[in-house]
Amino acid sequence: MISMEQRVVGRTGQEVSVVGLGTWQLGADWGEVTETDAFAVLDAAVESGVTFFDTADVYGDGRSEQLIGRYLKERADARVFVATKMGRRAEQLPENYVLDNFRAWNDRSRSNLGVDTLDLVQLHCPPTSVYASDAVYDALDTLVAEKRIAAYAVSVETCAEALTAIARPGVASVQIILNPFRLKPLEEVLPAARAAGVGIIARVPLASGLLTGKYTKDTVFAANDHRTYNRHGEAFDQGETFSGIDYETGLAAAAEFAGLVPEGATQAQTALRWIIQQPGVTTVIPGARSVEQARGNGAAAALPPLPQATLDAVRELYDRRLRASVHHRW
Repeated sequence: MISMEQRVVGRTGQEVSVVGLGTWQLGADWGEVTETDAFAVLDAAVESGVTFFDTADVYGDGRSEQLIGRYLKERADARVFVATKMGRRAEQLPENYVLDNFRAWNDRSRSNLGVDTLDLVQLHCPPTSVYASDAVYDALDTLVAEKRIAAYAVSVETCAEALTAIARPGVASVQIILNPFRLKPLEEVLPAARAAGVGIIARVPLASGLLTGKYTKDTVFAANDHRTYNRHGEAFDQGETFSGIDYETGLAAAAEFAGLVPEGATQAQTALRWIIQQPGVTTVIPGARSVEQARGNGAAAALPPLPQATLDAVRELYDRRLRASVHHRW
């Protein structure tokens, strides 16, 4: 098993690997993944030094959590911190974010994962008003007191939502979209999180695959892949698919990004390395559908830091090609 750099997940006090594993793809919305393949991906991630899995109760309606629970039961030597999420299985109404529902949602996740206490539970991009509700945080504090959860956090769509949550003393971490094609969190969110001791979990790090350089204008995604059915935000927030960037615009930007890749690295690893070295980032959670992807993602942690010239070039590329379409939205 490879040793990877560890960082503290904000107010949890727990250390996790700087590259984690996002497991949305093990549940649904990225095409089919068999249980055998899912276990192979989880195993490859652990062998690569990953000690952080991110899941949600809505991924495959619990399938992702169940697979992780079964895997960790079989792999007793794996010391993995599991962050899950709650709320997206219910109608997205602020009045649904109450203690009784939280208990029921958490009890289901505890059963799926096979644990008494969940390591970290994140509100899963709820309605914006939820982030400012005193009653919601009181309920979350109650879950901690009841030992259903060890800590709580939020997953957000916008920087404004992140800043609202960071101001709350019990919020351990904020999960937010951050990648070379989504730079807005660098301005206020990451500095505020660092000052408050709140962790940052960077999601959608490869802009739904755009930053891998593997796709072209002729690429066809499966019908049950969100890159097909949510291309324009038809099913959920558009920012979750290709970081909200027009696909052809993203392809052009990705072609330029390819020119910034250092020798011996891939485009995906370069994007992950860029995220890891942003001040305030705790961990980045790329998904993986194959053993090769899981190993390649893990290897990004061992790359040397990107030089300032590359960081400047990423900023220039963003400002020139992408800022106008995404910066004002999230």
